[in-house]
Amino acid sequence: MVTLVSWNVNSVRLRLPHIERLIKETKPDILCFQEIKVVDELFPRDFFQNAGFPHAVIRGQKGYHGVAILSRLPIVAAGGREWAGKDDRRHAIATFKGGIDLHNFYVPAGGDVPDVSKNPSFAHKLAFLKEMAATFTKENTKKRRAILVGDLNVAPLETDVWSHRQLLRVVSHTPIETEHLARVQASGDWVDAVRQFIPETEQAYSWWSYRARDWAASNRGRRLDHIWVTPPLKKKLQSAEILKDVRGWERPSDHAPVVVRFNWPK
Repeated sequence: MVTLVSWNVNSVRLRLPHIERLIKETKPDILCFQEIKVVDELFPRDFFQNAGFPHAVIRGQKGYHGVAILSRLPIVAAGGREWAGKDDRRHAIATFKGGIDLHNFYVPAGGDVPDVSKNPSFAHKLAFLKEMAATFTKENTKKRRAILVGDLNVAPLETDVWSHRQLLRVVSHTPIETEHLARVQASGDWVDAVRQFIPETEQAYSWWSYRARDWAASNRGRRLDHIWVTPPLKKKLQSAEILKDVRGWERPSDHAPVVVRFNWPK
């Protein structure tokens, strides 16, 4: 059994106490972080090596964005690429024994106005998603053993948001975003691992705004964080959960970790 955790930590150095507790409680084999907010040379590698994660793919940036993959399992190839014409460190890839590709993404949030003519950030987000779909289609990813994790910044289902009606014009749940994400999912025949264990009829969230006075009581969340697998790995899925309680820890990220457990293929 292999346990994979994906989490938008909103500053990896600031959340080290949380990460230490998370490791103790979930005993992960692979950690994927988004929004690490640190350049590669200042990433706390010693902390993770001491915690039993000697293998790493770090793609950081000062103060913004950045993603990282930490693993107890050997990584046989590593890298990442830039998307939609910007060098903003939003993707890392690690390949494991058996040809398993793990993609870690931090898709742009898209700003506040869902109009490409008025908001360049929203246009960038849609271009990013469009390029993801085109790339996975071109690479015939659906035939490969692949995992995609990360903060995709889209809540696609009505049950992925606290109010479908009220959020239809709010960035992250607009029809054009959910359509673009659906194309990404179709491009690899990606299987939504969380929804294999939490039915689509049930509400499920992974993000709650810092602006809420009492986030837990209002529970106005969105499921922005995802773990997907290609069809060859679907039968290997054993469980999935969103660790909502982590959002309530002292000085938390506004995202909760997502955990998936596999019968890891050989």
